[in-house]
Amino acid sequence: MDFHLDLNTEPVTHAHPAKPVCVKPNTTVREVIETLRQHKTGSLLICRDGELLGVFTERDALKLIAKGGDFDVSIQQAMIANPVTLRPTDTVGVAINKMASGGYRRLPIVNKQGQPEGLVKVSGILHYLVEHFPSIIYTLPPSPHHTLQQREGA
Repeated sequence: MDFHLDLNTEPVTHAHPAKPVCVKPNTTVREVIETLRQHKTGSLLICRDGELLGVFTERDALKLIAKGGDFDVSIQQAMIANPVTLRPTDTVGVAINKMASGGYRRLPIVNKQGQPEGLVKVSGILHYLVEHFPSIIYTLPPSPHHTLQQREGA
């Protein structure tokens, strides 16, 4: 299989998407942080009637803590509204491009009705790449772009 061909033809659903964890917009930030902990996840989706409204991540929680924010307000006031999303038919290449250009570690996968179907994570994409190119990934040196200051050997 050709590396370039796979990224531009295989759907993002092959990159091991996680099952999304959703909360309602009236849930408090405190409850959301507890839900993050209980589910051992780094992000939650905020949904109303099954439709994605926003995202709240562990990074958002840290920013809120640093600002001394109120944890008893609704998550709707602290979430990232209208997040960047993927469609189930988007390719792995599209996912990588959106993640790299936006600095995202996770992106929701939503259907045409705006309902979340999955959550693609950097770890899922890495797992996908390792599955397709194990001989390249597993044989990389610890520092592939390291150059020596002095010549080795005799």
